[in-house]
Amino acid sequence: MHWQNVIPFFDYPEDIRKAIYTANAIESLNRYQRKVMKTKGCFPTEASIMKIFYLALANIAKKWTMPIRRWNSAMNQFAIKFADRIPV
Repeated sequence: MHWQNVIPFFDYPEDIRKAIYTANAIESLNRYQRKVMKTKGCFPTEASIMKIFYLALANIAKKWTMPIRRWNSAMNQFAIKFADRIPV
């Protein structure tokens, strides 16, 4: 049904495709934030919500240690494909 949206993805080299579909830090962050919010019942003030989010971000940032595999190769492909956007 949405094949026309998927086809352009396959125009990219394999290293770029790998970087695109494995770079899901935003989804991971959203999932972690929902998990933190779900375990709390209510918040007395907006400041308390901000504190929870801040602490959650600090905790999840510790887990972001693994780089994307073959990132250098992907960056080379990005530089070739998008030469006008990426300074060499």
